[in-house]
Amino acid sequence: MNEHTTESGGYTLALRRFPSATRAVVAGSRPVLLVPGYGMNSFIFSYHPGGLSLVHSLADAGLDVWTVDLRGQGESKRASDPTHAYGLADLAFEDVPRAAAKVREITGSPRIDLVGCSLGAALTFAHLARDPEAAAREVGSVVALAGLVTWRDIHPLVRVAFASPRLAGAVRLTGTRELSRRALPVLARFARPLLSAYINPQTTDIREAETMVRTVEDPSPRLNREIAEWVNRRELVVGGVNVSAYLRDFRAPFQCVVPLQDRIVPAATARLLYEQVGSADRELIEVGTREAPVAHADLFLGRDMQTLVFQRVAAFLLSRAVSSS
Repeated sequence: MNEHTTESGGYTLALRRFPSATRAVVAGSRPVLLVPGYGMNSFIFSYHPGGLSLVHSLADAGLDVWTVDLRGQGESKRASDPTHAYGLADLAFEDVPRAAAKVREITGSPRIDLVGCSLGAALTFAHLARDPEAAAREVGSVVALAGLVTWRDIHPLVRVAFASPRLAGAVRLTGTRELSRRALPVLARFARPLLSAYINPQTTDIREAETMVRTVEDPSPRLNREIAEWVNRRELVVGGVNVSAYLRDFRAPFQCVVPLQDRIVPAATARLLYEQVGSADRELIEVGTREAPVAHADLFLGRDMQTLVFQRVAAFLLSRAVSSS
């Protein structure tokens, strides 16, 4: 792993590059940048409790793989902004383009591929929607993993948590990682139906809960308020840009991966992204069964995700990049 940084809005963002130990980068392929989502950092991309992680699977397929910690995430550092007040526009219009530009600068590649995970997919499309002409020059393919832009179905817990933008923005959550570490084994033992909205013990080995929760971050109150406004409005509008409306003009190759038992981003909401994009080259992958359910975190940590998801993402990105080179 190689570490790099870039500056964005008073933050030093952490970038990591994951070269494969067994395979060279495929000629003609593009660098791939993975964008994390809400209340998380990029750790989940490089960790798996029982096999190759997402980034290592992509790298071993011959891709040049990068991750970023946006502001408030992981190893990114705050040089200013003592209130820790940041929102969707800061992440989508500053952090994502700065990280993408740094990857292009270091690799010398004029175009990269973007993989948006959960809220990271919304941030990715918001970045593209702000300047579609630049996006067409600088971005090759896009993948959404449990991603969303427009809400269709909303789980009752999400609806309650974000019912009031004022209240959502007034509460500052701290100690979320420690709370998750303590709660995960208890929920797995006594409240599996509640836990299954996010992760399923029959699909993901949760015995390493202490390691898993390293991906958890405290969310920003301002971000919470803006998400509540989004949930109530359903369409994503960032900094005056209607990202939901932009989707019909999106033309790049697009792959949409939907975990069918997800309750954080319900399948109907994740699938709507596939339905709304205007790209003629689009692929839908749905994963999860009653016997082996796949919820939000299972998509990254579950058994067999290497074959069900990771290898298929790699194949999609490689085929589109090589065919256009």
